[in-house]
Amino acid sequence: MTILVTGGDGYLGWPAALRIADRTDDRVLLVDNFARREWVEEVGATSATPVADMDERIAAAEEVHGIDNISFVEGDLAEKDFTDELLAVHEPETIVHAAAQPSAPYSQINGERANYTQHNNLQATRNLLWGLEEHDLTDTHFIETTTTGVYGAPEFPIPEGGAVMENQGEHDGVPFPAMGGSWYHQTKSFDAGNMRLANAQFDIPISDVRTAITYGTEVEETRADERLKTRFDFDYYFGTVAHRFCAQAVAGYPVTVYGKGEQRKPFISLEDAVEGLAQLALADPDDRPKDLTVYNQVTRAISIVEIAETIAEAGAEYDLDVDVEHFENPRDEDETHKMEIENARYLDLIDGQEQDFESGMHDVLASLTNYADVIESHEDRFLPGVLE
Repeated sequence: MTILVTGGDGYLGWPAALRIADRTDDRVLLVDNFARREWVEEVGATSATPVADMDERIAAAEEVHGIDNISFVEGDLAEKDFTDELLAVHEPETIVHAAAQPSAPYSQINGERANYTQHNNLQATRNLLWGLEEHDLTDTHFIETTTTGVYGAPEFPIPEGGAVMENQGEHDGVPFPAMGGSWYHQTKSFDAGNMRLANAQFDIPISDVRTAITYGTEVEETRADERLKTRFDFDYYFGTVAHRFCAQAVAGYPVTVYGKGEQRKPFISLEDAVEGLAQLALADPDDRPKDLTVYNQVTRAISIVEIAETIAEAGAEYDLDVDVEHFENPRDEDETHKMEIENARYLDLIDGQEQDFESGMHDVLASLTNYADVIESHEDRFLPGVLE
């Protein structure tokens, strides 16, 4: 049997592939075109942690953990011919689809990046879904990491999947999201709709894993060797808010909060995100969803100012004198929005495990202090640059 992990070179894809491979004798096939490395270089940034070549990573997995069932194919899933050949040759029983251009700020730079993001993300997903149909692989469990960003910031508690719509006294359950706030987030809204369509038309069992803002530098499998580390982006375009704040703290900058910063966003640790994907990928065929199932891959909602204050407090343990400063908010957003998001299905999937945010930030700072020179040499990337 073969489990295909797309985006296998990425922040989430690589550690998820390691965990999956460590828990099964099935072949785990990674695919990636290394575009993430190019995008980050394009904006003048870099990963704080070293990112080994794929050959080195796979060799280290076998040497350190005895994992000998990982292989790799380089290619672009946005090219239908490549995707068709990949599916026809390897016939995966499970696909963990983590390949995408994941940055909202990058997708907002200009029309060229918006077009690229939407073409890249949507075409890859469509090629995979149609490929399963056209190659008679509709029993394959298709798992995609979309994003909680598809929900926007509604004033009601966000359900784990659908919602109830009422009009003129009548009501019915309807799919929910399509309220993304960037050209990137809208790709995941479209993906969610296309996966629902593929399930309805082709009967493909689908898990739509709506991933929250993910934080962390390590999972259990990556700690053992530098060659096994996943990437850690801290720049304006590819670094999430918690990661940027940690990098600012390590570089001696104040942590910058826009406006009040009281709005709450959904978060999950890298460890908890990887565990959920592994559980889904390795589910017994009898326990797989027969329909389309939505998981809110989130453990809690946290305010931006709480993130900053947690990092400032944790920084003292690493001899970091961290100030929290508030600046005028350049974004049009509710700075006091209190997001509520249901996640019972996902917590059940990971059997209640949870890395709390405070220990997660300690973990990040412990790692990043080892790479302070890398961060300091790219400290101008905390702010948006001018790209042609």
